[in-house]
Amino acid sequence: MPPIDSSAVLAAVARLAAEADTLTELVPRLAAILRETIPFERLHVLRLDRADSILLYVVRPDGELQVTGHRIADAASVTNPPVSTDERSRMISTVGRGANVHGALWLTSSQLDVFSDAHQALMDSIADLLALALQQDATRSTESLRRERIDTLDRLLNAMAEALDIRHIFAEVSESVRAGLPHDVLVLTAWAEDGKSFRVYAMTGAEVDDPDFWTPTMLTEEDRELLHREPYVIEDISEEITPTSVRGRMLAQLGVRSALRVPLPLITGVFGSLFFLARDTAHFSESDLDFARRVADLLALALSHQRLAEAARRDAAARETAARLEARVATLTRELEAQAGRRNAVGQSQEWKSVLVQAARVAQTETTVLLTGESGTGKEVVARFIHQGSHRKQGPFIAINCAALPDQLLESELFGYERGAFTGAVAAKPGRIEQANGGVLFLDEVGEMAPAVQAKLLRVLEEREFQRLGSTRVSHADIRVVAATNRDLHAAIDRGEFREDLYYRLGVFEIALPPLRDRPDDILELADEFLKEIGSTVGKPPSGISDDARAQLRAYPWPGNVRELRNAIERAVILADGGSIEVEHLPLTSPRRPSAAAVSDAQLGSAPLPAGGIDLADIERSLVVKALAQARHNKTRAAKLLGLTRAQLYSRIDKYGLMETESR
Repeated sequence: MPPIDSSAVLAAVARLAAEADTLTELVPRLAAILRETIPFERLHVLRLDRADSILLYVVRPDGELQVTGHRIADAASVTNPPVSTDERSRMISTVGRGANVHGALWLTSSQLDVFSDAHQALMDSIADLLALALQQDATRSTESLRRERIDTLDRLLNAMAEALDIRHIFAEVSESVRAGLPHDVLVLTAWAEDGKSFRVYAMTGAEVDDPDFWTPTMLTEEDRELLHREPYVIEDISEEITPTSVRGRMLAQLGVRSALRVPLPLITGVFGSLFFLARDTAHFSESDLDFARRVADLLALALSHQRLAEAARRDAAARETAARLEARVATLTRELEAQAGRRNAVGQSQEWKSVLVQAARVAQTETTVLLTGESGTGKEVVARFIHQGSHRKQGPFIAINCAALPDQLLESELFGYERGAFTGAVAAKPGRIEQANGGVLFLDEVGEMAPAVQAKLLRVLEEREFQRLGSTRVSHADIRVVAATNRDLHAAIDRGEFREDLYYRLGVFEIALPPLRDRPDDILELADEFLKEIGSTVGKPPSGISDDARAQLRAYPWPGNVRELRNAIERAVILADGGSIEVEHLPLTSPRRPSAAAVSDAQLGSAPLPAGGIDLADIERSLVVKALAQARHNKTRAAKLLGLTRAQLYSRIDKYGLMETESR
């Protein structure tokens, strides 16, 4: 055989590793390159899939590719695979080094002594070149599984949304979950309240003729010890489970060989266990536990909702728990949407990265955070970013807009109320503080909060205590507060509209969000993200954004910031009707208020001011009275007519001593 031209072979392999998108494409082409230099019949590429499984790519002598998945007992199975019956020579190289082993590469032949030291040296160099390709393929596989599992949870939420009894849709639940966690049988068991017996509550994937299978079964001492045990994996039931135990007999009836079990927690305790079962051994791994827990949590939420809904028909007191459960379901849905890529913290500008760096630093603490900036700059996005990066990320994220509710309604929504606390309070209701227990309470537009509510919020921040409206019982608030405002709170403090002590409690760590006009590099990226999100919801998604439209998007000052940009893209998607978004589809005109001179001319005419001067305070008082009358005493609309915030309007009502009857 002529001398090996290692440099040419390595160059070809390097190009192949850079060009090939998947191992399915790479491995056959690698075999073709090596056949010109090394005498072999079969090429094997092994990639570690997870800690306990591998993917094996084999190119046969005829060039056909076979891909199979296997479980491995230990690392020796990777570096020393079994010898096939027709194999008489083998040359192997490990892909990766030390703790970063990604797999193995080996060649086999039915002839004796066909591989030389030069061949081995070349193989080792090729293995080094393949390390990155195997690592990238593993990363793609992991990301694909992650996205599949997120979609699975989304489908599961939809399946359970209208279910009145989880047993009626259990087969649909199994089918939805199977894409994220393959299994043959899914079983939900329920424990008795005394913990001494259990029964099969729901099952799909198997048929059992024994009628006693569904009746309550007394638990052995061994099984009672496992009632509140953490989730676990059974690789081989015949070796790990006592055949005479309750679990052993049940699993034997189902004919399964391996299992994954997670508890099903309810708000008031533990309902039972969720078993994922397979007919082969070592089917599940520790890496499946987190996803299984999420499935169990969703089932627990649906099951809790089902039980509470039944109880609510018998007892009005159960409505309070149902309200808390609904809030938790809504929070979980928002978290799934965030993981799926919606409401993402998009942006690469230095200004936006600085905001995220600050948010990441404070996320790991329990510090109260104040987000400031113009309306529409993404304050809730940053608040959710902080929540996801905190130790409370498994807890709820509860948001309330302080400017969207009248004062009394804001107070009842925030603190909750007891039955009979006021007219219309027919049942007790937990407030947002209680709903946020263990998580984050996001107070949007906190600068619009009325003074009475500010005082109560200050007590929550200082003492971590609060009381529902109409109650004398003091409750503990295990929450972290993130607040946001588009107002200048220092100026509000000077005007007496905002408590200074509350500001210092809220502003322990303040993050100022830049307006979109100060981060122009992010405009097009945000536009593309909104286009992708909105386009998927319409019948004819647009083909893209034209260059002229992109230039207009970048040049526009965006007074409404990111919110205005999203609205503009949504309108353009509708107008484009499947074509390219052009300049004429974009509503890029800034709303402008009438100038002071125009207002003056319209209201006062062109007559000169009187020689004796005017009383500005009297004019202001009359304008407040007029605005209240025109708005029919709706404070929010009156404040808008005057260009004031609601708190500023209240300040002027107090300043001029306008009682309700006089203002009418």
